Amino acid sequence: MDQAKIRELRQKSAEIKLGALEAVYSASSGHPGGSLSISDLLAYLYFEEMRIDPKNPRWEDRDRLVLSKGHTAPALYAALAARGFLPREDLKTFRQADSYLQGHPDMKHTPGVDMTTGSLGLGISAACGIALAGKLKKKDYRVYAILGDGECEEGQVWEAAMFAAHKKLDNLCAFVDFNGLQIDGPVAEVNDPTPLDKKFEAFRWNVLVIDGHDFSQIETAVNAAKACSGKPTAVICRSVKGKGVSFMENNVKWHGSAPNGEQYGQAVEEIRASLQSL
Repeated sequence: MDQAKIRELRQKSAEIKLGALEAVYSASSGHPGGSLSISDLLAYLYFEEMRIDPKNPRWEDRDRLVLSKGHTAPALYAALAARGFLPREDLKTFRQADSYLQGHPDMKHTPGVDMTTGSLGLGISAACGIALAGKLKKKDYRVYAILGDGECEEGQVWEAAMFAAHKKLDNLCAFVDFNGLQIDGPVAEVNDPTPLDKKFEAFRWNVLVIDGHDFSQIETAVNAAKACSGKPTAVICRSVKGKGVSFMENNVKWHGSAPNGEQYGQAVEEIRASLQSL
């Protein structure tokens, strides 16, 4: 990937980060840490890879994205806003009682949301169903799912993994956001699901392990998934919770806490400053 494209994607990722933080700050509630750790991945998928049309969110032949770790909806909403699916200013209504931007994605009310998610483990199962539907209808759309590493402690994830391999869903690519932290602390201390790469391999998936903040590696993984025939692909993305904000990085406190005014101002300043070095 050339440097001009990397700069463009970094700018989009920063836009997603700023939007996610604005949503959480405005609501005084939400999940900033995991939203920031997937912002680079969302920037690549929405601005480089996925076949989508903001003017026709329900286009039958579109690629689909299922945010299985639905609590990081602020990042998804920010990506959808940046891509033109919804007004940027609506991010300020996040989690308000009369808002269509609730704490978890809702496909009935939010343009661009392909699956309602929230209860961990359900999203990847739904993604399998969407992928199978594409196969049965002889459609060429691709399905992308984003899971959390803590989410992989759910048994349903592995039922879905078994199903996807059995049905040879090579139109499905699941990204695991491996930032090492979940609501109760380090994933390795709560209920260690590793080694995730070996487990997905045992379930007969095509598996890659990448730096989840390196756009060239993300691109290589996506291309490898598209080139793989007869198997679903799992991409283990090693990432940093709270990426881009110094006091949030690798700090479990920011799994589900909103910043106050001073903290929000510092976070915005740091992300904007990072753009100056591009």
